Amino acid sequence: MSEEKKEEEYRLEKDQELRFEVEARATATLELLDGMAEIFGTELTKGKKYLFESCSKVAVYTWHGCVVKISFVTEVAYIADGTPMTVYVNVHAALEQMRQKADEERSRGPRVMVVGPTDVGKSTLCRLLLNYAARLDRASVYVDLDVGQGEVSIPGTIGAAVVERPAEIEEGYSLNAPLVFHYGHTSPSSNYPLFKMLVSRMAECVNKKTEKSKKCNVSGCIINTGGWIKGAGYDSLKHIAGSFEVDVILVLGQERLYSELKRDMPDFVNVILLPKSGGVVERNQHQRSDFRDQRVREYFYGPKKNGDDSFFPHPTEVSYNDIKLYKIGAPALPDSMLPLGMKKEDNKTKLVPLQPGTNILHHVFSVSTAKSIEDAVLECNVYGHVVISGIDPDKLTATVLSPSPEKLPSSILLLMDMQFMDIDM
Repeated sequence: MSEEKKEEEYRLEKDQELRFEVEARATATLELLDGMAEIFGTELTKGKKYLFESCSKVAVYTWHGCVVKISFVTEVAYIADGTPMTVYVNVHAALEQMRQKADEERSRGPRVMVVGPTDVGKSTLCRLLLNYAARLDRASVYVDLDVGQGEVSIPGTIGAAVVERPAEIEEGYSLNAPLVFHYGHTSPSSNYPLFKMLVSRMAECVNKKTEKSKKCNVSGCIINTGGWIKGAGYDSLKHIAGSFEVDVILVLGQERLYSELKRDMPDFVNVILLPKSGGVVERNQHQRSDFRDQRVREYFYGPKKNGDDSFFPHPTEVSYNDIKLYKIGAPALPDSMLPLGMKKEDNKTKLVPLQPGTNILHHVFSVSTAKSIEDAVLECNVYGHVVISGIDPDKLTATVLSPSPEKLPSSILLLMDMQFMDIDM
């Protein structure tokens, strides 16, 4: 049982940071009473109460001093004097100088890749840089290649979106028409050939977007990556850097990775080692799984407001004949059985048809924009995601849980290596 909620006031001096974590199955409210403060680059509004859900990890920073009140059940709450915020804002200032130069010379703005092992604050740094840029009326392209987290859509995807406004404290980014590609797994090592293919495809799309929009071109890109940095993971970082033609690589929390990238990157790429925040907390496998489940649930139900769901998904019954189910990747064949000229990794990018049945129950699927199987399905983006929540073998129908009450925009559904049990229905 959690202890009762309590209210505490914290007075922060200049350049101090209040860090706190919300206990599991509990919530917390935060209110700015006096002064000015921000959370990950988004300014707090004085007198407004902000709600944080279970297991949230929050850092309230002030440049000039403030007083905040928290009502919560907490695992830990403390004021930190030593933070890397000054270093981070200096990085933002340097990037802004590059944008101003690009604007004057009508050239491309900075393309920044944030790298490092797991749980060093890569996503948080991306959010800071995006929010600071948006506060200066920039329109940076955010590219999220961390398939284990899925900030633009859900885990198991890679996505990109233009960020023109700072993220909301409680709800995150207000993303308008994000570009999302189906990957299907929560680790790039699960299907590395497919991951590389999608990275190259995403880079092509970002290039087309920046060619059409001067504001996006000048504002540049912020690219978030996963924590896979050794072996093939390091090769994937080099592939990302080359595909997006990055100018700046920000390395968080690991000198060895910094040294390797400094050695292997071209001279025009500025590789910078940054300290990680002392508030970063390492997560175990169970916590990562819970986070992914929460991200999928938020996709269908939206972020909670005042403890209630923002949206409600719609169950729809569809005939087996109206959907075509596929997974990407087939079992590897021995070299002796490979057709002439076929590479061993080609099986990783092969579309395999699936038959409706209990084996797909509660699995998440991506709704492809491909009109037919003759299209390049793997390189097509997706409309969104659904869950097969029920199967009726007698009627040959499936119950599909969708964020929209409308008919599915495409019959081609791609299997995710994730399940979602909708206990709210």
